[in-house]
Amino acid sequence: MQTSFAIMSLNLAAVAAMMLGGWLISLLRRNVTIVDSLWGLGFVLIAWNTFFLSEGFSGRTTLIAVLTTLWGMRLSVHLSIRNWGAGEDRRYGQWREKSGRKFWLTSLFKVFLLQAVFLWVISLVLQFGQLSSAPGHFVWLDGLGVLVWGVGFVFEAVADRQLARFKSDPANRGRVMDRGLWAYSRHPNYFGEFLIWWGFFLITLAAPGSWWTVVSPLVITAVLLKMTGIPLTESSILKTRPGYREYIRRTSPFIPWLPRKEVP
Repeated sequence: MQTSFAIMSLNLAAVAAMMLGGWLISLLRRNVTIVDSLWGLGFVLIAWNTFFLSEGFSGRTTLIAVLTTLWGMRLSVHLSIRNWGAGEDRRYGQWREKSGRKFWLTSLFKVFLLQAVFLWVISLVLQFGQLSSAPGHFVWLDGLGVLVWGVGFVFEAVADRQLARFKSDPANRGRVMDRGLWAYSRHPNYFGEFLIWWGFFLITLAAPGSWWTVVSPLVITAVLLKMTGIPLTESSILKTRPGYREYIRRTSPFIPWLPRKEVP
């Protein structure tokens, strides 16, 4: 059986190869948005590759692989349906315009391979949780992690479904989604993603010496709160939906909470 370093290296090579294939498809289609669909699939690939190559506790290895598959496949299908026929994402379109003829090469490194590296770093918590053979039984941290993961999965899935249904109604064009979970958080899907990765961390924390894998949920949290999550999303929405400022005033940005009352 291969060493942990060898397995992690193979995982990095595997997701890089997957992203390289996605890049080649994007050249044919002149649309790099396919990278969004590959994001969740990359974690599934790493989880099952580790599952078959490692000698970790089979119960925890299976648990992590199954939870990763449920989350990754749902996200990939959701994003694929959302992006189908919608053209290239605005962010990538701006990069294409700035890069000009060199975008074919820029997209390889700036979009696909960069995301492969990010994906691999974030998946360290999944990999180490599967590679460790101790403890050779489930502990309370496994149960707590599954509970946190489950709440996050429901939040993300329900929020995505509610938003998709809202956008599918032509009468809602230009309006702000402030119903369902979106009445209590401006980004309930991001909050769900946040819980999912902290849930994975709690499961892996059962393994000795796994504290360092906190880097995975910390990176996800930073991305959601400070990078391409809330800041990028809201800067775009503010330009197209005038009512969003009022929505910001009365609605919690991240952690679900009761809406602020309207001032007479």
